[in-house]
Formats: sequence, structure tokens, C-alpha cells
Amino acid sequence: MDRLTLEAVWAILFLSVQDKEAAEMKVLVTGGTNGMGKGVAKVLAGIDDQIHEIIILCRSKERGEATIKEIKADTKNQKISMVLCDLAKLSDVRNVINEIHRQHEYLDGLFINAGLGYAARRVETEDGMDPHFQVNYLSQFMLTLNLLDLLEKSENGGRVIFNVTEGGEIFWDDMQMKKKWGYENGIHQAMVAKRMFYVHLHDLYGKIGDPKVSFLGFQIAQTVWSNQINIIPFFMKAMASVMRFFGTFISIEECGMIMTPLFTEEREASLNRSGKFITWKKGAFIEIAEDKDVLDKAMQEKLWKISLDLCKDDKTTQIAEKYWPD
Repeated sequence: MDRLTLEAVWAILFLSVQDKEAAEMKVLVTGGTNGMGKGVAKVLAGIDDQIHEIIILCRSKERGEATIKEIKADTKNQKISMVLCDLAKLSDVRNVINEIHRQHEYLDGLFINAGLGYAARRVETEDGMDPHFQVNYLSQFMLTLNLLDLLEKSENGGRVIFNVTEGGEIFWDDMQMKKKWGYENGIHQAMVAKRMFYVHLHDLYGKIGDPKVSFLGFQIAQTVWSNQINIIPFFMKAMASVMRFFGTFISIEECGMIMTPLFTEEREASLNRSGKFITWKKGAFIEIAEDKDVLDKAMQEKLWKISLDLCKDDKTTQIAEKYWPD
């Protein structure tokens, strides 16, 4: 996509808010040093006269600092910070939850984005789980529940946007994939789990009345070019390079341009999207029909209970019981 087309996309995306004073948003982005997360962080940092504050959650201090330096240089926005957390360690998740609460009185947005992709073989985390299940889903399940109080304090309406894709299934009898492992199945299982999670959260919040936080899933219509290319096998890398040449991939900045309105739109608009699975096509956000298994309330509750048990965290369980007692 050339510069002229990028500018046209930008104009379309923000035409509806040009005459409105933008609200300052504070957004936490998981996986903010690469791919979609970095694209969202960079675009958010650069728009609306650089008023938005971005917090990047990442596991590498070196990559985090490099990303912050790059975004500050490109956007002139100095309100960029990071929190370190390895999502493959539940102990790290507990620590970063405490750190975020110490540093921030509120959050306006949370982008649940971090995830593992290609893997050559199965390994286990120190918590005894499949890394794709833990990193892509469970740790961010725990993170989301523990940050709801900060999101509820948003004057602009808290919102949680999940990076998800269609398809997949939950392997109820082998969720940690010890019997039959495959990295693609691991990725897709986590995607289904995230979709079931935000739909369930939306339904639970609907019972409270006057919900203060919205939850939605977003699927990018085209693949985003990312650092994942550096770890995949040579034949996959060669294929990806050919696909990129023919325009199959989009840049992280293009992805950020598409997604940014979801983080900056007004409270009521965000609440109207809550519980929905959407994508961007032909210049508009459109809803994707959800799988019936994802919408099955019994299956949602089953996953909810399993997730709380796997977190083995009293505080997370107390939060769930406080908001939604049995």
C-alpha cells in the first residue's frame, strides 16, 4: 500500500471524529513490541496531537526499550511506558498486576493481543501447561479480571479488545495437548477460549446494569507482517515472502490505523459493540457470525471454572465471586 492510499484510509477512518474533541485515552497493550500490538501502540501514540498514553506489556526489557524509543521518535509522544511480564509464568502475571495497580489509578483500554505463534515442538511452562494455552489465553484471562477495577474507573468508558480469529475448538479432555500436540491446534484452541471469555464477560456485565466496560473481539482481514517471520522454517519464510510480494500481508501501521477507532470511539459506541466479533472490510466494521459452541453458555461456564482453577490465584477467584457470585 503506497503513501497516498494510506492517507486515504486514515481520512476514512477518522472522518467521523474530525469535528469532535478527542478524549485522552490510557491503553495497555499486551505484546506491544511486535505485530498488531506494536501497530496499535504506534498509531495510537501518533494521533490526536499525541494525547494518548500507551503502556506496553512485554517480556523483553531490551525489545521494550527499543520499541518505546522508536515510537517516541516517530510520533513525538513521550507518554509511552512499559511493564515487564512473561505470560508463560503465572507468578509474573501476579507481579505485573500489582505493578500496574501501583502505577496507575485507571485504564481506558486493554488490548489482549500477546500470543505465541509457530513452535517446532511441544514444551511445558513452569506452571505445567501448554505455552499457547497459557500465554495466548489463560494469563490474559487472569490479567483482564484483575484489571477490571481500573477499567471501570475510566471516564471515557473502559474497553477490552481481543485479537482473535475464526474457527478452532476446545480440547476438553486434553486442554494442555499432552496426547496430540500441534502448534496450530494450540493457537486455535486459545482463540476459541478468548472468544468464549469475552462473550461470557459481556453477558455477565449485562446482568449488573449500567455496564462500565465493553468487551469485543476483532479479526484482522489480512495477515500482519511481523517478527514471527524470523522464527519460522525457511520454506515457510520463503512462501511468506512471495505472499508479501503479491500483497497478502499488510504492515503493522496499516493494522494500527484500522483498529485505532475501537480504542478511541465514544463510550456508547463501544458498549454497542460489546460481545460482538467484528472485522474491517470495505471501509467499515462488520460483524462476524459466531460459532454456536462459543455461544453455548454451559460451555462458557465450564471454561470459566476450569480457568479459575488453573490460575490457582485466590485474588482472581475472589474477583470473579465478587462480581458474579454463583
